[in-house]
Amino acid sequence: MKLLSFRLAGRETWGAVKGDAVVDLGAVTGLATLADFIASPRWAERDALLAAATPVAPLAGLDYLPPIPRPEKIVCAVRNYMDHHQEVIAAGMHRELSEEPPIFLRVWRSQVAHGKPIVRPQVSDSLDWEAELAVIIGKEGRCIPEARAYEHVAGYSAYNDGSIREWQFHAKQIASGKNFESTGGFGPWMVTADEIEPGRQLKIETRINGEVLQSGHTGHMIFSIPKLIAYASTIFTLVPGDVIITGTPAGVGWSRKPPRFMKPGDVCEVQIEGIGTLVNPIVQQA
Repeated sequence: MKLLSFRLAGRETWGAVKGDAVVDLGAVTGLATLADFIASPRWAERDALLAAATPVAPLAGLDYLPPIPRPEKIVCAVRNYMDHHQEVIAAGMHRELSEEPPIFLRVWRSQVAHGKPIVRPQVSDSLDWEAELAVIIGKEGRCIPEARAYEHVAGYSAYNDGSIREWQFHAKQIASGKNFESTGGFGPWMVTADEIEPGRQLKIETRINGEVLQSGHTGHMIFSIPKLIAYASTIFTLVPGDVIITGTPAGVGWSRKPPRFMKPGDVCEVQIEGIGTLVNPIVQQA
């Protein structure tokens, strides 16, 4: 099942894809957000709710929101693909492999929905792409063991961890380059976990104006999804609607010779097998 958030008649709601249209499950259930639904007992009724609901709008022209518009936490893994780790070293930045997952946090205002523009800020020309698999948490937990981690997954989505590179390199921490407003594409929807077998290797690709610039698969992760969930949940309680961004494969713009970045007028597509394609045009900050 594909679940999504969107605006309809001027209000924010959420629902599911049904054919080439959407159903408004927010109106059906009375639950305000998709995160509320994930956390509610009605989550178990999702198939029946979809079957009974009547489509309210076509997918074409839909006013998308990020699948989880305002997550409590967006936890991002750093250099979590071996090929990306190697390209960072080849580009001249020495980085040791760590024994535990390096992570940082994004804020929700840094996200943009499918079809909405990623904004290159006035202070930088180095807006880079990073195609990533997003994991949406479905069940609250603290100190979750790896063996039970998939029980806490509600679903998966596509993410573009847009990065302002020189701001990322201002200090040893990288969060400043990862949190510019409207730089992180997220969507178009969340595919429920029952559609994707745990541990399945998913092809992941980035295209700029149709040109393939990243092509890999999730089997190249250094730290697995269960490891990321276990590690993050040791630090803080994970709650329904939290998002874990799992890292990017090789092929980012910064490591190229010469470097290449997204610019106004470009269109960036992030495609993940079994999920779909996230599309964002690039614009300049006004």
